[in-house]
Amino acid sequence: MQRLYIFDTTLRDGEQSLGITLNVKEKLEIGHQLVKLGVDIIEAGFPASSPGDLESVRTLAAELKGVTICGLTRAVPQDIDICAEALRKAENPRIHTGIGVSPVHMEKKLGLNPEQTLEQAVFAVKYAKRYVNDVEFYAEDAFRSDPAFLVKVIEEAIKAGATVVNIPDTVGYANPWEYGELIDFVIKNVRNIDKAVVSVHCHNDLGMATANALAGIRAGARQVEVTINGIGERAGNTSFEEVVMAIYTRRDGYGVKNNIKVYEISATSRLVSRITGVAVPDYKAIVGANAYSHASGIHQDGVLKDRETYEIIKPETIGVPQNIISLTARSGRHALKYRLEELGYKVEGDQLNDVYKRFLHLADSKQEVFDQDLYVLMGDPEGKASNILLQSMAISTSGIETATATVTLEIEGRKFTDAACGNGPVNALFNTIDRMTGNDAMLEDYTLKSVTRGSKALGEATVKLRYNDGRLVVGKGFSTDIIEASAKAYINALAKQNHKFSKSQA
Repeated sequence: MQRLYIFDTTLRDGEQSLGITLNVKEKLEIGHQLVKLGVDIIEAGFPASSPGDLESVRTLAAELKGVTICGLTRAVPQDIDICAEALRKAENPRIHTGIGVSPVHMEKKLGLNPEQTLEQAVFAVKYAKRYVNDVEFYAEDAFRSDPAFLVKVIEEAIKAGATVVNIPDTVGYANPWEYGELIDFVIKNVRNIDKAVVSVHCHNDLGMATANALAGIRAGARQVEVTINGIGERAGNTSFEEVVMAIYTRRDGYGVKNNIKVYEISATSRLVSRITGVAVPDYKAIVGANAYSHASGIHQDGVLKDRETYEIIKPETIGVPQNIISLTARSGRHALKYRLEELGYKVEGDQLNDVYKRFLHLADSKQEVFDQDLYVLMGDPEGKASNILLQSMAISTSGIETATATVTLEIEGRKFTDAACGNGPVNALFNTIDRMTGNDAMLEDYTLKSVTRGSKALGEATVKLRYNDGRLVVGKGFSTDIIEASAKAYINALAKQNHKFSKSQA
C-alpha cells in the first residue's frame, strides 16, 4: 500500500472561517493534540494576515516536533518573507503558496490573464524555494479551471521546485466522479508529476467534500487536506474523521495507509469543539453523540445479538469512552488517576491534586462520575486564565421578566461584590459581571446544552463576545447548575483577553 499524507488545516482554513480569535495558547493546545493524533502536516495559519497569526505560526513552529509545520501565503514576496520568518524554528517547515487559476479568479479577482498568472505562480514557487526545500503550490479554484491550462501551471510549478501540488475544489462545485476524473487527468498529463505529491482540498458547499476527497485519493492523490469536525469556509471543509475512518473501515478500496492513531479521534473532536465553540451535531458521522446509539427496537435486538448487525465501527475504536470502574465521591486519587490514564491523560503532583478537588466537587453534586464527565472535567477552563475567578453568586427573581444577580469575583487576587438587574437570571448575571469588569463587548451568542447523561448531568454553556475591533472570543463553562455554567463561560471569555481590570472598574 502507498502512503497517504494527512494535511490538517483546522488552524488555518478551519479557524479563519469562524470569525473567532483563537489565542496562541489555544492553537498550541490543538496543535499538540494533532501531533498526538498522528497527522503529517499542520497548516498553522496565514502569517501575513495578522500579527496574531504570525505569532501563532511562529510558536507552533518552535514548539511542535515530529510534524511538518506549514504556513499559507499568497503569490507575493512580502507574504512569503513573513511566512519564512514565522517558520524559521520549525523542525520541518513548508511554505504553501499559490494563485487562482480559473477564468473567474484570474479575471475578476486578480485582474490577470493566463500568461501573467502562470508567470506569477512560477515566481512564487521559486521565491519560496529560497527559504525552504518543501514548497506546496495551490492552484486555487482548480476544478473550475481549464484542464489544459491547469496542467501547464502545475507542470511549471513543479519545474520551479514545488514538492506538493494542491488541486482544490475551492467552492465545493464538483461531483465525486468529476473530481476523480480531474485528478486522474492531471496525473496522466503533467509530465513531471512523479516529482511531486498530488494533494486534494475540497469544500462542502454541496455536501460532497468527503466523497470528492475520497474520489481524488482513489484516482491517485497521496495527500488529503482536512479539518477536524469538518469546520471551514461556508459549509466547511473535508472532514478529517470521515476520510480517515472511511479508509480505515474500507481499506481494501483505497490502497493507501496512514499514520493516524484512530483512538485519538473522539478526544480531538471534543477538544476542537470546546476551544472553537463550534458544536458537533448529534448526527454528525463518526463523532456525533448519536453515531453509536440504537433507538429502533429492531436495531437494538440485532446489536444485542451481534454488534456487527448494525455497527460498522466500534465506538471504542475512535476513543468513545466505555466505563469499566465506578467513580464516586468516595473514590481516591489513585482510582481517579488510573481512570484518567485509561482515557489518555497524564496527571501528577499538584495537577492531580487540583483535578481531584474539582472531581470531588463534581461527585458530590451528581453521585456517580462517568467518563464523559471526566473529559469535561479535564477540559474545564476554570482557573486557566486566572486574572478573574467566580467566588459566589446569588439570583433573586420578581416575576418572570425581572431578576437581580449578586456576584463576588476575585479579580487579580482581590475580591469584589456587586449587583445588577436584568430581564432574567442570566441577563442579570452578565450585566453584573460587565459592571464589575468594565466589559463593553457585545454578547453575540449564548447556548446551553447537556454534555453528560442523567438528571444531574453536566451542563455546558457557551458564550461568544464580539469586541469593537471585530474580534470574536469564545468562552466555555461547565457545571451541574446551568446558571453557574453560564457565569463561568462569560468569565472564561473575558479572561482570555488578559484584560487588566482597575479598582474603579470593580
